[in-house]
Amino acid sequence: MWGFPFLWPMNAECGQVSADDKNDKEMLPFQYRESKSERLSRLPNEASAEMGSSDMESKGPELFEVGPSNDGYQMGLLIGQKFSKEIRSRLAGDLILQNQLRPFAQTPQGKQLIEALSDNNRNKFPRYWDELLGTAAGSGVSLLDVVLINFRKEILPFVPKTLQVSSPESVDTIDDCSDVLVVSEDLAIAAHNEDANVALVDHIYLIKAKLQNGLVFVGYTYAGELPSCAFGFNTHGLAFTLNSVPPSEHEIMAGGIGRNFVSRDLLEATSMADALRIIHSCEVSVGHCYNLIYMPDRKILNVETTSRNRVSVREIGTTPFFHANMYLHLQVDQVQDDNSKCRQERAAVLAKTSKEDFLSILGDMGTKDTPFT
Repeated sequence: MWGFPFLWPMNAECGQVSADDKNDKEMLPFQYRESKSERLSRLPNEASAEMGSSDMESKGPELFEVGPSNDGYQMGLLIGQKFSKEIRSRLAGDLILQNQLRPFAQTPQGKQLIEALSDNNRNKFPRYWDELLGTAAGSGVSLLDVVLINFRKEILPFVPKTLQVSSPESVDTIDDCSDVLVVSEDLAIAAHNEDANVALVDHIYLIKAKLQNGLVFVGYTYAGELPSCAFGFNTHGLAFTLNSVPPSEHEIMAGGIGRNFVSRDLLEATSMADALRIIHSCEVSVGHCYNLIYMPDRKILNVETTSRNRVSVREIGTTPFFHANMYLHLQVDQVQDDNSKCRQERAAVLAKTSKEDFLSILGDMGTKDTPFT
C-alpha cells in the first residue's frame, strides 16, 4: 500500500473555476502532501517515522493539457502517446494483471464477462470507450490490457481461487482511500487520502482536458486508465473524490457498467443534480462511494452505490464525516474489512476542528497494524 493525503478547501466565496485561467497551478483548488511512496511500500516503519517532515512536500504528478476536442479517440491517443512510458511500465509491473486478469481473460468465463462489460460500457459511453481505444493505440499496448485494468474491480470477484495468489503485490486491496468531510459556517473541507496497490507508484498523472463546449476538467489518473478513478473537478465547480467499497459476491452484477466510466462521466457533470443523475442512471456492476463537492452551493454529498440501482445519499453538515472502505448508510451485504473498521474507530477519537487536523487524520500512524497511509 502507498498513498498521500490532500485537502480540498471551500470558502464561502468559492464558485466556478475559470476556464480561461492560464496558470495550471491556479487551476488546482486543492493542497496535497505526497508521501514517500516507494519508501512507504518498501520500508513502512522507516517511512512512518518521517510523516509530516518538510521534505515530504512534492510538486506532484505531471499535468498534461489536451484539447479543445470532443473526439474521444484523439484525446486518448494524445494521452497514450504522452504517457506511453508510464503506461508500459505500469503494465509490466502489475502482478494483479499478470497473475490474475490476463490468465482469467483466456478462459471461457473470462471471455464472456469481458465481452459483456465491453459491449455494455461501449454502448452507454461510446466517447469514453473511444478514449480507451486511443490510449491503447497511443501507448502501443494491447487493448485487452487497457480493458482489463479499467475493469479490474468488475472482473476480480469472478476470478477463480486457483488463479489468486497470496503475495501482497498480487492481491487487490479493499483498504484503499479515506475521506474526512465537513461543511460548517466557517469550515468547508473535503480531505482525501489516495491509497492504492504498489504497482501504481510513479504511474500516475493529471489530465487537464478542454472540450469544445468550453468545459475544462482535471482528473488524477492511473496510467492507462480513464480519468479519474481517484478524484477530479471541472469548471462548473463540480468536484469529487472516491472511496472503494466491497459488496459481497452475491451483490455483484456481472457485466454491468464499470466504475471508471461513471467517474469519467462525472468529470463532465454540470451541477450537483447532474452528478446525481449520472450516478442514478448507471446499472453498475459492483459498487462505489462518491464524495460529491459542488463549490457554487458550498455543498458536499456522500453517495454510496451498488448494483441494481441501489443508491444512498447523505448530505454532509457541521459534524465531520469520515469514510473509509466500507458501506456506512447503504444497506448492502459487504465484505468484512477490519482495516476500514480500525480506521473508522481511530478517526472517531482524533481531533477534527481544523484543516491541519484533517490532514493529520489522513496521515495518521497511531494504529500500528493499520495505518492510514
